[in-house]
This record gives sequence, structure tokens and C-alpha cells, in this order.
Amino acid sequence: MKKVTSQITRKRISQQVHHLIAKDTYLTPYKGILRDRLLAIENTASRLTQNKTSLLDFASGHEYFGLHLRGDEWVFREWAPNATGLFLIGDFSEWREENRFSLKRITDDGIWEIRFPVDTLKHFDLYRLRIYWPNGKGDRIPAYARRLHQDPNTLIFNAQVHQPPTPYQWKNFSPTTPAFPLIYETHVGMAQEKQSVGTYQEFSDHILPRIVAAGYNTVQLMAIQHHPYYGSFGYHVSSFFAPYSRFGTPDELKSLIDSAHGLGLRVLIDIVHSHAVINEVEGLNRFDGSDFQFFHRGPRGYHTGWDSKCFDYGKPQVLHFLLSNLRFWLDEYRVDGFRMDGVTSMLYIHHGFNKTFTSYDDYFSSSVDRDALTYLALANRIVHALRPDATMIAEDVSGMPCLAANCEEGGIGFDYRFSMGVPDYWIRLIKDFRDEDWNMSALWFELTNRRADEKTISYAESHDQALVGDQSLFFRLAGSDCYSHMRIFDSCLGIDRAIALHKMIRLITLSTAGNGYLNFMGNEFGHPEWIDFPREGNNWSYFYARRQWHLVDDEKLRYRQLNLFDNHMIALAKKHLLLKRQLYYLKPQNYYLGSSHSHL
Repeated sequence: MKKVTSQITRKRISQQVHHLIAKDTYLTPYKGILRDRLLAIENTASRLTQNKTSLLDFASGHEYFGLHLRGDEWVFREWAPNATGLFLIGDFSEWREENRFSLKRITDDGIWEIRFPVDTLKHFDLYRLRIYWPNGKGDRIPAYARRLHQDPNTLIFNAQVHQPPTPYQWKNFSPTTPAFPLIYETHVGMAQEKQSVGTYQEFSDHILPRIVAAGYNTVQLMAIQHHPYYGSFGYHVSSFFAPYSRFGTPDELKSLIDSAHGLGLRVLIDIVHSHAVINEVEGLNRFDGSDFQFFHRGPRGYHTGWDSKCFDYGKPQVLHFLLSNLRFWLDEYRVDGFRMDGVTSMLYIHHGFNKTFTSYDDYFSSSVDRDALTYLALANRIVHALRPDATMIAEDVSGMPCLAANCEEGGIGFDYRFSMGVPDYWIRLIKDFRDEDWNMSALWFELTNRRADEKTISYAESHDQALVGDQSLFFRLAGSDCYSHMRIFDSCLGIDRAIALHKMIRLITLSTAGNGYLNFMGNEFGHPEWIDFPREGNNWSYFYARRQWHLVDDEKLRYRQLNLFDNHMIALAKKHLLLKRQLYYLKPQNYYLGSSHSHL
């Protein structure tokens, strides 16, 4: 790797390290590691750009790779270093290999290209790649495909040409960044009451107005990147540049985002760069016949806990792919930022599994993946260079110092980090302790344990706690009484307790949230039961993969009262700038440990 020799750069890094330590003296023993990490970021940026271009220009792979109409011809490029031959096949070739659709290798590092006349392809045509490698071959969906189509009969996925006669015409600008994001986390497919997959259009028509009426200023969309299995909740991504096709068309997603902007809502999407689905035809696994093109070679390339593939963040081509993916969603769909999924898994070779972070040593040991840390820093640089107003949120349970500190001050550059220990703590209190035995000082510590120099977003319960096998807060508090005692004039001590605690838990969480607050759809009114996607074990039922809005719309049910409380709570917080007035409880020098460290 080319080393950074600039004295100006080294001096700046020394100043950044000094600044970090001045804010947290517990970082002093790790001064050298902090310096080396910042040097690695600069070295990687220099290596990627060759000091000839900007990182922002480097992150433009989506305009080079994949299928593009350029003037009077189509141009298609793919990176497949282990391949010995590539053919484009599809409707235009009757799904046969033809010499005129054979790609040519144009670089030594494995870039392939083909050009053909404009009338060869048309809007909605299906296509895929047939790739040959030493001693084998296989069909693959192109890595940069922007639209996928699943045959309703065979269930086979193919890439689909998306070249509408009239490009989508945007109508609204993004709202300004709120001082305090009030985030409504939602899933397009299960946001509807019907027992089937919801669409982008239905979401725009029926759900966006509810979010606005509830007072939230930001919507966070889950499961937008394409994933073969609906029940993966969108976290087993196969096509990183394609919006999920079962929700609708790319233009319908653009219309959803445009409509949200028109209603004053900013739009964040979950971005999954922590791993990829193991599927081969639909995904990146063994794309060119090798298991290490995008991923680590051997066991390190497989995530045993998630049954997925782990990216090799040390490869320039992988950085090119992932950084370009971020820019693509900003450019093409005008999203306002990202909630970066699985950051803990990225940061540590052990992925954080069964790990309790009880010492700063855990953040500076050999188990930290420096390449992943470098990638995250570069990702934040690029996003904020393109959109200074963008919002970047890290989903990290470990409490890695400097993760949400400013890049200019030596941080990794996220705007916010989730207080992931808070919802876990609430669940533990409810499950393991009688109400009268709650330790108030421990609760206060858990709710306010954060670094003063890093912004946090808190929440009372996560979407994970509503998934099958677990329960939402209200369902855990109310139990089966919610089926028979939720009418407003029905007297039931169990329901009275559940409602009272549900309200207070949310109010206390918001009151101590730090810098932002998040709610998962339906939890604001105590949506009962759990989330269970259609699968073989439930006879492919959608009964639990939806939101039962009729419960909150019924004036005779107490769900409506819970919803009104949430509305007033959000309005109160906005009116009195509640998040701005909060007190911080911190140990000396901003000492902070990850949320998996229990203080019960």
C-alpha cells in the first residue's frame, strides 16, 4: 500500500488524535492505534483515487458498470476476474448464447464489456449473464442490475431493462434536516392491513398520511434493497442497486419518496453492507466461480450466525462497489441518508456475537476489522460530500468510541448512533423483575449512558422484539387480555397496568433520548401479537405480516387512546424542544461502554 508521507496530513492526524483524547482521557493508552487507524483511512483514500480524482468521483461505479443507454447504443460492463467467458442472454437472444452477445475482457483485472445497437433491447426486456470459469459455468444476475423481475409461475428472477420513455419527473425538494429526527421506522410490504405484500403506491396513499398525522419528521424504510426471500426482513440482500420488485417499480419508489418530501418527511433507507445473501444465481456469491471475489476467502467469508457472506473491505473493487452503492441511492432515488445495518458485525472479526464489551481494550484489540472501519469512514465522507444535509445512523451495539464523532475531528463520521441497549433493558426489566423491584438508578444510567460528543437516537422497543419468537412491549405487558379487554369502558387491572407502563416507558425513553427518537410502525398504539412472515411453518400465511390499522381507527378501543398519547407526546417534545433540554449522565471523561454491558 502506498503510504501517506505528507507532513500536513500527519500533523492533522496528530491534532485529531489529541482532540479525541482531550475529550476522553480513557483513549490515552490507545493513542498509537487511533493514529494508525486515521492513517489507514488516508492511505486507502489516496490509493483509491491515486491522488488524481475525488472520492466522490471514485464512487461512480454505477455509471460505468451495468447496463446503460449511451447515445445510439447500449453499453454493458461487468467485473468478473476469474471468468473465462461471459454472454449476455435474454428475451433478445431467445435465452441462447450467441457470439454477437459475447463480452470482451478489456482490462487485466477482469472488466468485461459489450456494446450493441439501441434497438436490441427495449423497456421491460429480461436478461441475465452466463459466466464461464475454469471447470464450470453458471447463470448470474448482473451485479449492478437496477431492476429485477420474478416470474410468478417459475419464481425465477431475472434482471429487467428499465428505460421508460419518459424519466420520472421529481416534484419536491428534500425537507431541511431536522434538529432532532423523530423517526418512524416502517416496512412497505407489511405496512398494509391486507394479507399480502403491500406496494409503494399503497404506502404513499395510506401510510404516509398516518406518519405525518402522528407528528414524525422522518420515515425510515426497511427492506428496500432487493432480497430473494421476503421473510429475511430485507437483510439478505442479493441485488444492491435494485429496489425490491414485489413492492412495485423503480418509478413507484421514486414517487413514494417524492410524496414523502412533499409532506415534509425526510426519507432514510436501511442499507445493508454488512453481509450478502448466499444465493448464487440471484446474488454475488461465487459470481465468477470463486468464493472470494467480493468476500473473504474461506471460513472468514461466511457469517455462521446469519447464514450469509462477509465482504472483504480491503479490496479496492469491493470498496468501489459499496461506495458507489451509497451514491447511487442518493443520486437516483434522492434518499436523505441511511441507517447502516449490522455495523457491529462489520467492525469485529467475531461479529460481536456472545461478546460483552466491558473494557476499552475490546475496541482496540486485534479482533477489530480495520478495513471495515476504514470503509465506514470513507462511506460517511462520500455521503456528506455529496449531501452535506444527509443523515447517517450507525446500528452498533458495541459502543465503539469515535464512531459517531465528526470526520474532521478524527471520528468515523456517523451523525448518530442507536442507543441499542435501551430497548433490551426495558425488555429485561419487564421479563425479570416485578414492577416494584425496578432499580431506578440503574434505569437512569442505562437511559443516559452516552458519550457527550456523539449524538444518539433512542427507542423503547425495536422491530426485532416484535418478530416471531418474541413480543412487542405492549403484548408482553398485556398478554391475552388485549384480545378481550381493550374496549374503553372495559375494566381490567392487567390492561390498565399495561397501558400505564406502555405510556410511561415511551415518555421516559423520549425524554432521555439524547438527540433523536425512533418508533417502529404500530408500536405507538400497542400493536398486539408479533411479526411472522409467510413461510412453510405457517402455511405461507400473511396474517401476522401486516399492521392492523382498524384497531387504532376504532374509537371504542383503547388502542386509539394509546395512539393519541403518542401523538401528544411527540407534539409536546417538538413544541418545547424536549430533546434540546436533556441532561446527560456520564462517567468522568465521557466513559462509555457498549449497550451489551448490563447494569442490572
